[in-house]
Amino acid sequence: MKLKTRKSAAKRVKVKKRILLRKKAYKSHLLGHKSSKRLRSLSSPSQIHQADVASFHKMLPYSHF
Repeated sequence: MKLKTRKSAAKRVKVKKRILLRKKAYKSHLLGHKSSKRLRSLSSPSQIHQADVASFHKMLPYSHF
């Protein structure tokens, strides 16, 4: 039987070089008072925490990481 991918997890995560990358929060609105340095750092992707990798591995059965 084929396993189903959790689409909500697949939309939020990218797999690159065996690392799960996600977008950072706080960059959707109210950007006027946030500094350019802060907005640049919010633009860069960050890794999924190591404690959550196992659960993402179950939710994304066909992503090879």
